[in-house]
Amino acid sequence: MLPTDLLIHRFNGEEIVPKQLALSSENLAIATGLIEIFQSAKGETRGSLNRQLQELEGEETDYRVKRGLAHLLSGDAFSTFETISPLDPGTLRQRVFAIAAQTPASLKATQTTLQQMSTILTQELAREVLPDQIRAGLYADLSENQILTAFEPPTPEALLHRYNLSQVQGVFYRASHVTINAHRNDPGEYKLLFRYLKLFGLMTYIEGDADYGFTLTIDGPTSLFKPNTHYGLKLAMLLPALLHVTRWNLTATLQQKDAYSGKARIGRFAIASDCGLVTHYPAGKTYDSMLEAGFVERWAKTKTEWRLEREVDLIPIPGSVMIPDFRLVHPDGRTFLLEIVGYWRPDYLKKKFSQVRQANRDDIILAISERLNLEKAGVDFSHTPARLVWFKDQISPKAVLDVLNN
Repeated sequence: MLPTDLLIHRFNGEEIVPKQLALSSENLAIATGLIEIFQSAKGETRGSLNRQLQELEGEETDYRVKRGLAHLLSGDAFSTFETISPLDPGTLRQRVFAIAAQTPASLKATQTTLQQMSTILTQELAREVLPDQIRAGLYADLSENQILTAFEPPTPEALLHRYNLSQVQGVFYRASHVTINAHRNDPGEYKLLFRYLKLFGLMTYIEGDADYGFTLTIDGPTSLFKPNTHYGLKLAMLLPALLHVTRWNLTATLQQKDAYSGKARIGRFAIASDCGLVTHYPAGKTYDSMLEAGFVERWAKTKTEWRLEREVDLIPIPGSVMIPDFRLVHPDGRTFLLEIVGYWRPDYLKKKFSQVRQANRDDIILAISERLNLEKAGVDFSHTPARLVWFKDQISPKAVLDVLNN
């Protein structure tokens, strides 16, 4: 995504309109030029790369567009920057400066110090360490001295798509409320969207069902008691997931600062499934945590007739939708739903147990972390209709099977 200073929006009345780049020959040429600079800069420092990018910007008026595209290319999705040094740079500085302090400063003394350190580290590390490597490693931990060690180039078209998406995502940094109408779609699309909602921890009120569609009302970062930038980023990260849904529309209320007066102003934003934005999120299944992924791996090694399924039916409940993590299916037709409760926030725990009670089903298994202080959170699970499995660091398939077979 883009930082605030690289977002380019304009107002049309109260409506905010993010900058969008057409896939024109001119814009594709700009994207191609930037990609080529990154490709040629592999093995060079970030500082050297930035100087090349500044030269490309020149004094042209579209410098913010180029800078935004370059920012995306320098992110983890495409670039890998590493600190290259024989030792941790902080430790290396201490040791080099300790040797240097023994003689008066001079060019010759510097060369001698580097050679001494080179000899010492060559012996300690059992590999050749050259004086130039010592010199380069002294401040290798500074951002400008990090080395571009890998670059996975996108196509120019993909880069422009990512830029357009990032400009729209920036709208949500200052959202107070967001409403999404997800019309009747394939149930799998709903499930993926709801899993991302859960993954990002967004405060959402959900109405509707899979037959007619859902309305999602999401609190934005500026609706919180204290505006939360991190939450705003999480909300922005939902948009690529929403693009996997076939039919939807979204409206948002924004709290923006007027660029001229500096005063707060209300903005509006609307977008729909025909917007032309392209997602980079995979359409496959997502695991909400390493805990779930680990459980799947262990279950695959377990000898049992029970089959573990990821695709689970939505369970509508007032004001929300419960999406169990797994379904367990036996050849004789028995089925159970498994929900993992590993999140620690008291309000989340209360909500989760309330959902289970409201679902009013006797085929739910809750796997609960023993590290949770349910009593302190005000959770009374004594009247929960679900079967319970307790775990510490990982969920045991055997413990789940014991509950299933009792």
